[in-house]
Amino acid sequence: MKPTVLFLCTGNSARSQMAEGLCRAKCTAQRLPFDVESAGSAPTQVNPVAIEALRELGIDISTQHSKSVHDLDITRFDHIITLCADEVCPVVPGRVARHHWPLPDPAAAPADQRLGAFRMTRDEISRRLDAFLSKLAAPHA
Repeated sequence: MKPTVLFLCTGNSARSQMAEGLCRAKCTAQRLPFDVESAGSAPTQVNPVAIEALRELGIDISTQHSKSVHDLDITRFDHIITLCADEVCPVVPGRVARHHWPLPDPAAAPADQRLGAFRMTRDEISRRLDAFLSKLAAPHA
């Protein structure tokens, strides 16, 4: 059975979408058998700047869509990673490994700095994913 990872934030439009795309790409590249999804407590739509920031790395998230955490069976996830910083993150009850990576919402950056904010967030998520996946990959190698 594949280990499962869920990335959560509020709008499921930027941070969690980038985390889902990055994690999926890293798992594919490393041949790690993980099932990866993202969701939000108040989903909106995938931010076009998030799509652009990942496209710069050759990762296409243009077909991803925002999902509500309330529409998912959260009991099937082994790991839930929340990415909220100043907002209230969704609370998920039950027995699951919880990880909190508080990152500012890049969509809140001024328009002339937004792409840079998305790049910084993307790169920080990537660094955290490398550490997270290296810890989890050992038993699955």
